[in-house]
Amino acid sequence: MQRWHGLEEVPGDWGRSVVTIGSFDGVHRGHQLIINQAIRHARELGVRSVVVTFDPHPSEVVRPGSHPALLAPHPRRAELMAELGVDAVLVIPFTEAFSQVSPEDFVRRVLVDALHTTVIVEGPNFRFGHRASGNVALLAELGEHYGFTLDLCDLTEQAENGTPLSSTLARRLVAEGDVAGAAEVLGRPHRVEGIVVRGAQRGRELGFPTANVATVPHTAIPADGVYAGWLTVGPERMPAAISVGTNPQFNGTERTVEAYAIDRVGLDLYGLQVSVEFLAYLRGMEKFDSLEALLDRMAVDVKQARELTD
Repeated sequence: MQRWHGLEEVPGDWGRSVVTIGSFDGVHRGHQLIINQAIRHARELGVRSVVVTFDPHPSEVVRPGSHPALLAPHPRRAELMAELGVDAVLVIPFTEAFSQVSPEDFVRRVLVDALHTTVIVEGPNFRFGHRASGNVALLAELGEHYGFTLDLCDLTEQAENGTPLSSTLARRLVAEGDVAGAAEVLGRPHRVEGIVVRGAQRGRELGFPTANVATVPHTAIPADGVYAGWLTVGPERMPAAISVGTNPQFNGTERTVEAYAIDRVGLDLYGLQVSVEFLAYLRGMEKFDSLEALLDRMAVDVKQARELTD
């Protein structure tokens, strides 16, 4: 799969494309419906499929400070799209100047001049151009003028509670600690990434050494609590008990994500890039009456996490 950062990186001899455009944060099951439909069109037509997305999130440029919590950073999104079979991902730097581009200029510059679009696949609520003033009706009209067609993807697939699949829903479920519900929307466990940094090292002193993960900015972090999941380092995916919160037992103030690789001894992960996947919520974060009570509870947490990830 090819990856381009900016329109100028699109090869000049790039042929006709089937395109879909969006933020695609999390590449959740709703996004997968749209992307897979674009891939099917491309294969039927004998052309290539392209996903167009933006960095940073447009809302951060239009309304600074409003950046939504990220379900997946851009490199992870590209990995997920490659697994689906996309031929290329174009990340457009979303600047103040780009936010001023009119809907027609957007279509001409991105879809026509750069990607030579033959079909564009979108959901019914797709908006584009300055102040999101372009809608699917205008996109279809511009397609007639510029020689491409619009295919609207049927997004009637619902989550179990009847709410349409969306990044907003996934973020809410993660924020509430409902990582099992978020996995239903995403189609896989929610995952956070970052570098392992040195913390207070209390886990090591207590017999449960944890990887303290400095997550990517704006990452969607689950609600404070203890979770079962996995810690992945390179190709190795290890069952883990995961703690999210400020460590009230020791009057902590900084919110952290810490993962204990179950039954692993002697791991030295400092400075390494890791990912943490959340499978199930075990309990809330709490302060125990004694250190012994905390250790007893941690042993139970690890036992539960081991059973769930076995």
